[in-house]
Amino acid sequence: MNSILAEVSKTLNQMMTWRHHLHKNPETAFGEIKTAEFVASLLESWGYEVCTGVGKTGIVASLRSGQGQKAIGLRADMDALPIAEQVESEYKSRIDGKMHACGHDGHTAMLLGAARYLSEKRNFNGTVRLIFQPAEEIMGGAPAMIKDGFFERFPVDAIFGLHNMPGVEQGQLCFRSDAMMAAVDNWEVELTGKGSHGSMPEKSLDPIVAGSSLVMALQTIVSRNVPPLQSAVVSVGAFLAGDAANVIPQSAILRLSIRSMTQATRDLVLNRVKAIIAAQAQSFGVSYEVREGPPGAVLVNDAVQTAFAAQVAKDLLGEDQVSTEGAVYMGSEDFAFFTEQKPGTYCIIGNGDTPMVHNPRYVFEDKNLTIGCAYWIALTEAFLK
Repeated sequence: MNSILAEVSKTLNQMMTWRHHLHKNPETAFGEIKTAEFVASLLESWGYEVCTGVGKTGIVASLRSGQGQKAIGLRADMDALPIAEQVESEYKSRIDGKMHACGHDGHTAMLLGAARYLSEKRNFNGTVRLIFQPAEEIMGGAPAMIKDGFFERFPVDAIFGLHNMPGVEQGQLCFRSDAMMAAVDNWEVELTGKGSHGSMPEKSLDPIVAGSSLVMALQTIVSRNVPPLQSAVVSVGAFLAGDAANVIPQSAILRLSIRSMTQATRDLVLNRVKAIIAAQAQSFGVSYEVREGPPGAVLVNDAVQTAFAAQVAKDLLGEDQVSTEGAVYMGSEDFAFFTEQKPGTYCIIGNGDTPMVHNPRYVFEDKNLTIGCAYWIALTEAFLK
């Protein structure tokens, strides 16, 4: 067994303890107060220079060794989801309606394991910066940290991220150069008509009928406007209108998730969404307001850093446990905003045959703590030789 893996395997129980503590106490986007306190206290005890409150609730921990001038950034996300857990365990969420259903507790624990090892061994020459990021689930944490001066305050030469994925062989590390995950634009549309008694629809301008037509019309964008060899998704995830069967409401709200893999496709899809909303509203005689969320970004992996990280993984785990032809995902990651600024790469670690992330029965595979932790260590030592 690789020496790093052998050493890290001895600390698996400790990493599990950290993860299970975080799992019992989930906090959602920009509310990671106790999570950040827990992480910061451990990092400070290991001698890191810890800066809290970066991007509201984010943490950046720096450790220098030797005279090297290079710096590497390693990022883990900390936030949970507003999901009620349906898995019974000793460490089940204690917070009603909140759950670590995406494995961010595991990502945090494995980076903490690497932090302790690096502080003890210091087998690197340069600066390692550990980034514990808030609010990934709402695509807000990375932009908030960048706006708070992350790259100016904590310079790095390259930045790396990792995420678990159910359906991929447990423990396998998957890399991919170029575009890997889609840009997401979350928009809210409010249609305002005229309410009426349910028995007199002719007296109304019905926003439910208008909204229903809009939902169906939006589904023509990908099938009839986007070239078949390009990728895009337009989903309506929420349709909020009315409270009673005999009341036609005054307004309806639709929440859209729009995903694309290139800027050209993104521009095309967003323009068509705007045009269809306007045309549908006019055809039903209702007014509309579009509230656009933060602009999305495609996660693009740098070819040089991807090849470097994949080779580190092969040296650590063996060729058969590493793929350099990882999948493209229409899911989104705000790590994309980091790689817009600096070269880096984002890899997938297989979670095995478990329910998908964002599922109330999702379970993070604790065996991955050893692999993820060892990967972070090996990557740091190779980058900061």
